[in-house]
Amino acid sequence: MEQTNQGQNFITAPDDNAEVAMTHPLFEKHRALLEEAQAAITRRTHWTPYPENPRAYGETALDEGARAFEAYHNAQFYLDQPDVLGRCSGEVSPYGLPLNVSYPRCSPEGLIAAAKSVMLPWVRAGIEARTGVCLEILARLNASSAEMAYALMHTTGQSLARAFLTGGPQAQSRGLEALAWAYREMARIPGQAEWQRSPSQHLEKRFMVAPLGISLVIGSATQPTWNAYPALFASLATGNPVIVKPHPTAILPLALTVAVARQVLKEAGFAADLVSLLVGDPDDTPVVRDVSLHSSIRLIDYAGAPDLGNWLIENARQARLFVETGGVNCVLIDSTSDYKALLKNLVFSLCLDAGQLRSSPRLIFVSREGVQTPDDLIGPEQFRRELAFALGKFIEDPARAVEILGAIQSPATVARIRAAGDLAETVAEVLRPSEPVSHPQWTAARIFTPLLVAATADQQHLYMEERFGPIAMVVTTANSAESLALAETTMRDKGALNFLVHATRPHVKQLAEEVALRVGVTLSFNLTGAVLINQSAGFADFHASGANPAATCGMIDAAFVANRFYFAQVQQHYQSPTSID
Repeated sequence: MEQTNQGQNFITAPDDNAEVAMTHPLFEKHRALLEEAQAAITRRTHWTPYPENPRAYGETALDEGARAFEAYHNAQFYLDQPDVLGRCSGEVSPYGLPLNVSYPRCSPEGLIAAAKSVMLPWVRAGIEARTGVCLEILARLNASSAEMAYALMHTTGQSLARAFLTGGPQAQSRGLEALAWAYREMARIPGQAEWQRSPSQHLEKRFMVAPLGISLVIGSATQPTWNAYPALFASLATGNPVIVKPHPTAILPLALTVAVARQVLKEAGFAADLVSLLVGDPDDTPVVRDVSLHSSIRLIDYAGAPDLGNWLIENARQARLFVETGGVNCVLIDSTSDYKALLKNLVFSLCLDAGQLRSSPRLIFVSREGVQTPDDLIGPEQFRRELAFALGKFIEDPARAVEILGAIQSPATVARIRAAGDLAETVAEVLRPSEPVSHPQWTAARIFTPLLVAATADQQHLYMEERFGPIAMVVTTANSAESLALAETTMRDKGALNFLVHATRPHVKQLAEEVALRVGVTLSFNLTGAVLINQSAGFADFHASGANPAATCGMIDAAFVANRFYFAQVQQHYQSPTSID
């Protein structure tokens, strides 16, 4: 008789699932958390598994984190990895602090060979052992969230508060969410089954989760942990060794992550080389491209600039790709029940992390027919003027502004801001120029206010592309129908993660929903207050869809984890216990 648990959603599994039934101490230690996480991915409501207030980690947690971070300055980061060729360094904080941390530079071939040699015991350990180890890694990372916050602040440019939140507990939540999906997908199939069609066709079958091979995780410069953790834990839990390749300007956060993972693996009796760190010189694009084409690299996760993302899609044919390159996220302003709250929310979204999120708004469409409010009709000229004024009010207090803006991660982004401003002065209208802001503590910090540009609907060459950073354009159209059409064309052709629509008219909302469904973006209506278009909630929101050029997959869903493994099958003629004797 065939046995199956296809309807199984939670971690309780039938006894015949041999791989799931094997217990492991670390799995039992964290079982309750995994049960909650599996319930959360089904409910899609608010759930925060890791505390988001630094005080929850102790009154002195941030001070201790600062001391731990300072210990890395002018020091060698130790990782006991194979085939070390030398050391490399070069990270400089966007706040002007040279880190002078050096990391072991290992040959890609050496790391790949080591990963291949230790993969089989990890696979045979079973679902529970792998999941338990991954849960323990997350627990250790959570305990060091304050230390990680400083590492993130001084590599990504985020303010300390933002770095703690998004790079610590929220990134860890994304890793746990990936684990919950991975466990559910792996545990759906029983470890063994008895199959009989006739007396002569009687078989016993065994099934085991088998990995595709080595996973390469290419780190982001602006959100290294938030983007990497889902990939790291989805691949590791499903049996794939992971090589982590950080961005050369943001190594420390992922180096800390790899160090924790290797320590936990060793303590649990597994080989540390299941997770390794691959670093190179500051201009290490050739290293990334060479290792991405290696025949043993079967999974590649990447979040970052479109040039490398598109190159991977075109060339890394031997691997399954999970690529996010961002896009041109659009905002449509049609009508509103609270005009002032609309402006405040939109300005906050434009300023958050200085537009250095792939989910940040880039284009704002407003029609010549104006914006209908409860009091009167706001014309496009007045809207542009008042949006620029609201932006100025928001950032007029530098001490407050720097906590929202953070610093610009890369000098290339500063150059992009200036180039966009120069272009706008020539062919469009600058509503508010980007200006430097002084940080009260870090005098050399790269901090700039958003550049706000006005364009017309026929200037598609100007606005129909992503300019990563604090750059936004207000595009005037004939009416909301043209705004919807241009937004759809932009998001379909250039990619987008989300679409914000301010509308009180039912037919506009209906048309906007149809656009969102066609192009595969998350649609938000009439956001005000602290709910922002560029913030994705773990266990509730699906980040990206894979339905447009912004990303090749959804993050995180069943396909994100299930495409990292297959079910190996072994079968033989059934032998009853008595016949064996």
